[in-house]
Amino acid sequence: MSSKIPFTGNPLDRRSDKRGDTGWLTAQAQVVLPLWNLQVLVTGSPILSAAKLPRDFVQDLAGATEVFLGMDGETALFALDVSRLDNAPERFASFGEFQELRPAAPMLRKKDLAILSQAKAMLDWHARHGFCARCGTKTVIGDAGYKRACPNCQAEHFPRTDPAVIMLATHEGKGLLARNANWAPDFYSTLAGFVEPGETLEEAVARELYEEAGVRAKNVRYVASQPWPFPAALMLGFYAEAESFDLKIDHNEIADAAWYTKDEARALIDGDLEGRRGPQPIAIAYHLIKGWVEG
Repeated sequence: MSSKIPFTGNPLDRRSDKRGDTGWLTAQAQVVLPLWNLQVLVTGSPILSAAKLPRDFVQDLAGATEVFLGMDGETALFALDVSRLDNAPERFASFGEFQELRPAAPMLRKKDLAILSQAKAMLDWHARHGFCARCGTKTVIGDAGYKRACPNCQAEHFPRTDPAVIMLATHEGKGLLARNANWAPDFYSTLAGFVEPGETLEEAVARELYEEAGVRAKNVRYVASQPWPFPAALMLGFYAEAESFDLKIDHNEIADAAWYTKDEARALIDGDLEGRRGPQPIAIAYHLIKGWVEG
């Protein structure tokens, strides 16, 4: 399943061993992926590709936040934050168009989507963590963008990824799907939640199912994962067996929940269930449901 999930399959050699070697990095052939207000520069139609710029085109942007993403063959690939340019869409128009990553995702080449996911998550982290969490001093970028160091208290800060479990609970041939209180009234998907300190992934699955739907779970089984750069989650997909059909919904978080047959769930993700719609193929929830109905 993992090979089919969008945002996965990043082909870059990240060369973490070279991030602190500025001499080595400078000696490499370089191309740049510009991001403007976290929008990605893409080109092509109807299939989109990441627009890659020669380093010379952005030489005047010294000091802008940039991150070494990895090696694409013999070429070093960098993400560059060009948000300080009010005229960025016009300046880069000959290379492509800036678009929000999430709506562009279904049209992007799979490997480019994975690379742009890395680029967006990294630049978003820098935008949110410019100051030391310990003493409040402005931090300095290090390790080619993979660290921020505090010159005052010497604390080091590293990019964070927030683990979240997402799960399809099943019982006697039916699967549990729900509508979050913040979602559109016709949208249903699997349950999910962030992993809390001091618990395993399996414990997080069981906790979320019980807290949100009153479902007691057993036989929790890992399926696949997906980077989700909105802003920086790692979605960890699971199947779990419910002990019964009983539901006790937490209406503070969940507006509605119900058990679906495989035929109903298939119709939901295919867009054929009247009055309701399900997750799209860019989301791991879609693949969890699809894997279950086809299994």
